Amino acid sequence: MEVFLNFPLWAALSAIVFAQVIKIPLRFIVTKEFKPGLAFSTGGMPSSHSAAVAALSTGVGIVEDVTSTMFAISVVFAVIIMFDASGVRRQAGEQAVVLNQLRKDFQTLVETSKDWNKKEEEEIRQDLKELLGHQPIEVFFGGLTGVAIAFLLYPLY
Repeated sequence: MEVFLNFPLWAALSAIVFAQVIKIPLRFIVTKEFKPGLAFSTGGMPSSHSAAVAALSTGVGIVEDVTSTMFAISVVFAVIIMFDASGVRRQAGEQAVVLNQLRKDFQTLVETSKDWNKKEEEEIRQDLKELLGHQPIEVFFGGLTGVAIAFLLYPLY
């Protein structure tokens, strides 16, 4: 039951939940689209990965002190995660956009030339995930969200 006393862990988990849930009203405000599924998807504003590692590092800094080895480890871990969220994963998402468009274009070509492809399997096929990574601004605000969550939760802990 000591896991319930681990403030950095709970700060990180709270930051993930908050960042994922806040995506729904933010998307609604910007686009007028209500998409509750955003709470369970990757990508979007703010980055929950960034919020989690920033809250974790902030929590470790609060509990262990910013001069501790654990704080140093968590900060390096956070930087790597945030860099990956805005780099490699974002590029994979952009490639998915192009691949999905190519697939749709090919499907249109096939449909216009033949009738045989109207099978149930074609209707079930799902698009590649396009919303994998984050814009740098999403990572930045994810990080700020994590730091804020940790500082807000610590007095309650």
